Amino acid sequence: MDDLRQDAESLLTKTSLSDGVDRRDFLKVALGTGFAAAALPVVAQNVIKTDTAGLVAGTITLTVDGVQVPVYRAQPEGKTNLPVILVVSEIFGVHEHIADVARRFAKLGYLALAPDLFVRQGDPQKAASIAELQRDIISKTPDAQVMADLDATVAWAKANGGNGDKIGITGFCWGGRITWMYAAHNPSIKAGVAWYGRLMGDSTPVTPRHPVDIAGSLTVPVLGLYGLKDTGITQDSIAAMKAALAKGPNKAVFVVYPNSGHAFHADYRASYVEADAKDGWTRLQAWFKQNGVI
Repeated sequence: MDDLRQDAESLLTKTSLSDGVDRRDFLKVALGTGFAAAALPVVAQNVIKTDTAGLVAGTITLTVDGVQVPVYRAQPEGKTNLPVILVVSEIFGVHEHIADVARRFAKLGYLALAPDLFVRQGDPQKAASIAELQRDIISKTPDAQVMADLDATVAWAKANGGNGDKIGITGFCWGGRITWMYAAHNPSIKAGVAWYGRLMGDSTPVTPRHPVDIAGSLTVPVLGLYGLKDTGITQDSIAAMKAALAKGPNKAVFVVYPNSGHAFHADYRASYVEADAKDGWTRLQAWFKQNGVI
């Protein structure tokens, strides 16, 4: 629920476009229709658009436990033995911004894969409201299912030109929490970068544990990128996570940006903070290089 609340607070700020682009038309192209297209504020001049020149990019489909799971794939054309990055979306699913992030990784030489981890529960972009999105999709997406889908994505990567010894993961908000959790689930991951992912929460059948619960046994190095002004992910929760990590073997690092709140990397939203997003992206690249992903 905290993931959803933070995205809602970020999204419901009114924003106008300064370049004459109609906000709703832009979103129909970028994100589809439904709740996301109706409510997301967009600052069009900030939106990063990464082309596909020199890339193979598009959607592939995996079969996981009899279910067809779409995965957005981007990679350099004609190359194999590529380092692999799993890109885990916000609560709004694999829309154009997440696909663009995958293309950015591909331009850096990675095989980037962004699976639709909500496919069994529904399409977040078609939810009519935040309440519906939470009730019908987010609250019904079990961690165990997500871990299995990511496992299948890793298996596909290994069989299709990816280097199984060089796999990293990154994710945003909901996906930031999943980054911590998958790093604990799959210790063969070389490194993770969690962008403002929730660290604590109630134990439920869907989310029985949270990052603070697995911190003591975590061996995969994770870089956590957070905003000081994030009202949902408090500094107390970050302190609790650091204390839990200190009891185990992990060498996680936190960077807290004093001028940012939640979703500061999301260039299509009013929450975007360009300087911190760029700094985080630079730190991400250095972290993956330092920890043997590339």
